[in-house]
Amino acid sequence: MVVLNGVKSIARVCMTLVPVMAFLYVAGCIYILFVNSDYLLPAIQLILKSAFTPQAAGGGFTGTTVMMAARYGIARGLFSNESGLGSAPIVAAAAQTRNTVRQALVSSTGTFWDTVVICALTGLVLVSSILAYPDIDHTSDAALTKMAFAKIPYVGTPILSFGIVTFAFSTILGWTYYSQKAVEYLGGRKAMLAYRLVWIVMIYVGSVLNLSLVWSFADIVNALMAVPNLISLLLLSGVLVKETKNYLWSGRLDDYDDDLIR
Repeated sequence: MVVLNGVKSIARVCMTLVPVMAFLYVAGCIYILFVNSDYLLPAIQLILKSAFTPQAAGGGFTGTTVMMAARYGIARGLFSNESGLGSAPIVAAAAQTRNTVRQALVSSTGTFWDTVVICALTGLVLVSSILAYPDIDHTSDAALTKMAFAKIPYVGTPILSFGIVTFAFSTILGWTYYSQKAVEYLGGRKAMLAYRLVWIVMIYVGSVLNLSLVWSFADIVNALMAVPNLISLLLLSGVLVKETKNYLWSGRLDDYDDDLIR
């Protein structure tokens, strides 16, 4: 229903769900870290020790380990914040703003919150929970997060479940908007209804396929999207530097761009 009602419906639902989802998840993480406060410093020490030991460095430079680390690191990084894909700028380009550099700075905060704040909180929650409750160390990745949040009395599991569902739902809606703008550019508004129906069908197909197949397909199409976008960024680097000098480095960040006003 949200998809068929168009862009305004997508924006309205996402603006309602995402702040609530983020607040509850961050609040849950902070509560767990408070409960595990005795293990917080050991968790940080363990993370740093595991990352910078000679064994970790040696393993990282051997054969297929490099390829696998790069493959999963880059893929999950892209899923985390979309940096380099060229997808998030589709929304940024539609924003009401004074100039392009101002909007670019606003958009860059998304990477900070997604990767630095949310992922760091999640990592500390998982490692500190393993130290506090060694019995949960033998579970799978998804089950580990679930068991960590289950330590919050009564509301832990519902908070995590709500976060997962709303994250997945809002992500689907967000990518609906991205793809619709591409379809509109290529085929005009007359192609919208047919595309929305196909998109809804493919959401169902993706939800029942083998999960490893879905991840592999997503990694492939993300790479196909990132390559032309990164090439475009290199070709447009001169424009980026010029605009940054004009607005940011010259102290004109609050000035209006006449082209945007028109």
